[in-house]
Amino acid sequence: MIPPVAPDHVPAWAWIALNAYVVVLLLLDLFVFNREAHKIEFKEATWLSVFFIGAALVVNAGVWLGMGHDAGITFLTGYIVEKSLSVDNLFVIAVLFGFFAVPAQYQHRVLFWGIFGAIVMRAVMILLGVALLERFHWLLYVFGAFLIYTGLKLFRESSGTEDVADNRMLAFLRRHLRLTDRYHGQHFFVRQAGKWFATPLFLVLVMIELTDVVFAVDSIPAILGVMSDPALGFSADVRSYLAYGSNILAVVGLRALFFLLAGIIERVRYLHIGLGMVLVFIGGKMLAEPFVGHLPTSVSLLVIAGCLGTAVAVSWAVSRREARRAHLAPPPGITTLDGVRTPGDPSPERLLGEEESV
Repeated sequence: MIPPVAPDHVPAWAWIALNAYVVVLLLLDLFVFNREAHKIEFKEATWLSVFFIGAALVVNAGVWLGMGHDAGITFLTGYIVEKSLSVDNLFVIAVLFGFFAVPAQYQHRVLFWGIFGAIVMRAVMILLGVALLERFHWLLYVFGAFLIYTGLKLFRESSGTEDVADNRMLAFLRRHLRLTDRYHGQHFFVRQAGKWFATPLFLVLVMIELTDVVFAVDSIPAILGVMSDPALGFSADVRSYLAYGSNILAVVGLRALFFLLAGIIERVRYLHIGLGMVLVFIGGKMLAEPFVGHLPTSVSLLVIAGCLGTAVAVSWAVSRREARRAHLAPPPGITTLDGVRTPGDPSPERLLGEEESV
């Protein structure tokens, strides 16, 4: 059976339905799931993450049925790429929350509005990027080279290790904003002595938005690279819809993913290497397309999943090995026949004392 061919034009109702769906998800998140400020525990974060991933897969199924196999698997690939790249963003968010000592019950509010701003910004960047590629196809190779460069940088360092205290933008904001010296609940602004002051919570929100701009510079070219394969024959309208939908739905569930990974995020130590491999692969595919021809999207999906899965598996194995070594390591100062004394062995002084007392 021949799969249906993706249309050259996405009808207006499909755009309206997608955006209405995203708005409903945001309203559910703000007014139903998190009506009151509270600390989100692991169990709640787990079912919220499952809910948002399921919500994205519902749209993916609709794309698959309505636009065909190629569109469906391309949407899924874009979603996985964006979701994975967003995890690296979570490292920086965790650093920001720790640096500013944001109370756990207010972290959700900051993340929600940070994600809302990210949705608007990424929508503009995606639509602009598709329009530019439609007029200047050679930009595809510029994006490819940039992704390879960014991927190679990720091999050497993870974004979560940057020093917030030395951030120039943070220093600029502190100089030019009237800031309170403490948090005022979950408010971003408060009025004191007839003047409006920004709270530290607003400063955290601005830093998260600026951080997302930096990460979007990597993720938007990556997702455009996935969608812009000429062999797929997608029109600019279809590419915009697939890139926008997969990217936005990945970002909508980012808040729940943060709280899910909050307790284990430091254990995924080699994720940045896996992400670097993904970016190098996508960039290399973009540059090699004119010479080696079309690489099936299903193969790209397997390669991307393999890179990320390997990075997570190696991180998990190394963490388990270190935990086992730490558990088995004897306390310092205890010696045995081979130079290390186990916790259950009596000390030489105790043995000597027992011999003298006999």
